[in-house]
Amino acid sequence: MGKGDIKTRRGKISNGSFGKRRPHLSKSSLKPKVSNEASEVTEQKTKAKK
Repeated sequence: MGKGDIKTRRGKISNGSFGKRRPHLSKSSLKPKVSNEASEVTEQKTKAKK
């Protein structure tokens, strides 16, 4: 049970794959959440500049 075993974490790392044992973050969870208030403030600033 080590680098050759695909079912273990170390085996996934050596193989370069992700799976149930070694999940990785999805792209949607990496994006920062923007609140409605912050987006409204930026919209007001852009309208004021025009």
